[in-house]
Amino acid sequence: MLSLTCPSVDLCQSGCLGRRRLRPLQMSGSRRRGGVRCMVSTTRHDVPSAGEVRSVTAESRSERVQVSSLLEVVSGDMKMLNENLKSIIGAENPVLISAAEQIFGAGGKRLRPALVFLVSRATAQIDGIRELTMQHRRLAEIIEMIHTASLIHDDVLDDSGMRRGKETIHQTYGTRVAVLAGDFMFAQSSWYLANLENIEVIKLISQVIKDFASGEIKQASSLFDCDLTLEDYLLKSYYKTASLIASSAKSAAIFSSVSTSICEQMFEYGKNLGLSFQVVDDILDFTQSTEQLGKPAGSDLAKGNLTAPVIFALEKEPKLREIIDSEFSEAGSLDTAIELILECGGLSRAQELAKQKADLAIQKLQCLPESEYRNSLEGIVKYNLERID
Repeated sequence: MLSLTCPSVDLCQSGCLGRRRLRPLQMSGSRRRGGVRCMVSTTRHDVPSAGEVRSVTAESRSERVQVSSLLEVVSGDMKMLNENLKSIIGAENPVLISAAEQIFGAGGKRLRPALVFLVSRATAQIDGIRELTMQHRRLAEIIEMIHTASLIHDDVLDDSGMRRGKETIHQTYGTRVAVLAGDFMFAQSSWYLANLENIEVIKLISQVIKDFASGEIKQASSLFDCDLTLEDYLLKSYYKTASLIASSAKSAAIFSSVSTSICEQMFEYGKNLGLSFQVVDDILDFTQSTEQLGKPAGSDLAKGNLTAPVIFALEKEPKLREIIDSEFSEAGSLDTAIELILECGGLSRAQELAKQKADLAIQKLQCLPESEYRNSLEGIVKYNLERID
């Protein structure tokens, strides 16, 4: 099984960028999903041994996990966060008040700040902290602002008209307002981040913003590239999705003043959860209807964004490579490619990858004492997998 290890090395030293050709940078649509510089490894050191940790997928799922029930333990924290978010954007910028209402009133589960609160409370118990600090709460707001800013900019790049069942900001207010709203949220989050006055957290979250850009560049540089490896895909997924979750989980633990070891375990939990989420999202791109996705099924593939199911299918079906290399120039070729991916077992192998990462995430929670917060952190991992049941 493939894993990600994260030493402080430059990407050019990781061996991830030199094995394949890079196409000219293309700025066509890419989908937003989510640190430190990462190197991909094919070693098996991160695979839990038999009996070391229960498999998420081995448990009975007679009752499906409800996200609302998982987040109930931090409902008060989430209510306070929701009240603060709109005022943060509109207070100094009246022109953005309406946009802020749409941005933060568009629904969504807000899993990222919820994870910050869950990790904060789970780790605070270790040090005997009963109430969250201002730093914990501000961190959650910063994470949601960074995530939302990235979504606004991605919608502009993708020219996406809908998100969460509502018109996107640039569709309603125009590209100028959308770009400014995203820029402002990045800037505002950076200002709040600096005022946390914790250099380790500042470095972690600042790296996340850099990772977003690195992930978009890597994706745009490898569209329709059938030589893309699974390691490349996991690295891109780390940059675009897992980096934010991993770094925010570690930062929450840092503010709880727990040991370095526990902080690192929280980073690993977030990293593996984020990777599992991205793989599941990429599976759903092939299995859900257009109505469920809010966009045409297989749209990532149509844009040349090759994900885990495609990479696995390419190992077995040469014809698929020919179709992708042609960039779906012939009528019906996209439908043919999707059929080949389904027939070649690309989805089942991707599903197994998502499960492997989920099991690793669960393993990293074993350092926490039993609590309702740890139970919810485990439940979120299970909820993610149930999306592809």
